[in-house]
Amino acid sequence: MPSGPHPTPRRGSRVVSAVAVAAVVAAPLLASALSRGSPDALLAVPVEPLAVALLLLAVAARGVRMLVAGLFGLTVMLALAVAALDLAFTATIDRRFDPVQDAGAVAAAVGVVADATGPAMAGLAVGGAALALVAGAAGLAAAALRVGRAADVAAPTGRAVVTALTGVWIAAALTGAQLVPGVPFAAGPAASVLTQASARAVQSVHDDAAFERALGSDPLAAADDSRLLAGLEGKDVVFAFVESYGEVALRPAPFTDRIAATLRAGEDQLARDGYTARSALLESPTFGGVSWLAHATLQSGVWVDSQGKYDRLTSGDRRTLTSLFSAAGWRTVAVVPSNTEPWPLASTFYGYDAVLDARNSGYRGPGFGYARMPDQFTWQVFHDHAASTGATPVMAEIDLVSSHTPWTPTPRLVPWHRLGDGTVFEGHGDGQPSPMEVWGDPDRVRDRYAESLAYSLGAAFSYLREHSQRDLVLVLVGDHQPARIVSGSGADRDVPVTVIAQDPAVFEQISSWGWQPGLHPSADAPRWRMDEFRDRFVAAFSG
Repeated sequence: MPSGPHPTPRRGSRVVSAVAVAAVVAAPLLASALSRGSPDALLAVPVEPLAVALLLLAVAARGVRMLVAGLFGLTVMLALAVAALDLAFTATIDRRFDPVQDAGAVAAAVGVVADATGPAMAGLAVGGAALALVAGAAGLAAAALRVGRAADVAAPTGRAVVTALTGVWIAAALTGAQLVPGVPFAAGPAASVLTQASARAVQSVHDDAAFERALGSDPLAAADDSRLLAGLEGKDVVFAFVESYGEVALRPAPFTDRIAATLRAGEDQLARDGYTARSALLESPTFGGVSWLAHATLQSGVWVDSQGKYDRLTSGDRRTLTSLFSAAGWRTVAVVPSNTEPWPLASTFYGYDAVLDARNSGYRGPGFGYARMPDQFTWQVFHDHAASTGATPVMAEIDLVSSHTPWTPTPRLVPWHRLGDGTVFEGHGDGQPSPMEVWGDPDRVRDRYAESLAYSLGAAFSYLREHSQRDLVLVLVGDHQPARIVSGSGADRDVPVTVIAQDPAVFEQISSWGWQPGLHPSADAPRWRMDEFRDRFVAAFSG
């Protein structure tokens, strides 16, 4: 330990030392506050600064002191990064970050940001985050060293203060003292964030084992292809996922009036055109985003609630709705308007015969946020493809993404004969607020969500009116609830699902389901988990 008299610190030096103390104390508490999503976590005494101060007081070697300070800075910044991811995941998909499962989801989120704001802004955001992580770790290490030097200069008073605070922390920990209910006064905030993340990682390993068992027991693996889906023979069957169409859209609220009006008008129109609709609710494996997990769950009949499980599922050969329809004689197609690159899983896992996306749909109009083409044009792309197959029935999954976050700008419906190559949509976004303008006000976010969803649903009903088809069976289903800023804190994971068709025989085969008439399932409608849908659907229509 340094010995001998110490010079009296100047006033400026004392200010710098006070700032350093504030930094090393506040940073771990901030990690806890971010992870919990509550400022209450700031009302505690963190153990990490006390531990680093004791270590720095106990060693004299400069290299060792720098190592201790560096580890402190790195650990706290890592905890802050995990806590920020916890906050982001909770706000968007309603669960905390899982280090084992969610690396791919983080990369996908960057892609969504790039779609909404452009690759340059997304790259700037990623680079800025990495720079902040490095600079923060270095800054906290320097602050910790400054605190250690200040304690040396103030010795023995410095040692006495650190020792006294440590004693207070231990006493508070032993007695369970709390300034705020549920928040221990003696806390280990950074350590707690990292420990909880590690626990989630361990739990993921156990969940993965159960998932592997589910993958290995497919009840349709040996199904008789000659009897598959015979009750739908000769019919085009469409599974249309409506982005962010959650149960919250069905419940009374000021911002849902527009959606309710669209559903009422849709019901009236379908009835006039000879259609019947039956609706229920499905529990989605995801919330607020990561739509492909819901698609995979509905298609495969297993619960896919993370990117890691999705990767394992799609690397195997479990039968999907698509591959089952293909085995039964349907031509299968995926209509994914926001895909801009090849999608190998379309053929290697799902079993599609064709993929129609942004590269080959002939769209030349403007994009609308995440949506590279309006849903109305997407329906026309599907219709043109189905017409080109002749007498062979088509099974399709269509992704309707005009209601994808950030929910602005929104296109307008145009006369179907004017669609052309989509240039008719030029100017539809003019005068509408940008995502940056909208997301500063939760009320505006909810209003824009409702407008985009009403457009997406309205485009589907308009398609059915324009192209009335007795031999069409449409399953209109939400993929997940919208983010918490729209759904609110009490929302569950349920989404609407509706079967629409003109042929009464379709509904005779699903009468045992007990689904409700119309497009608007009530709160007491039947509720299934989304992974139950595949087997029930195949059983109902396979005799």
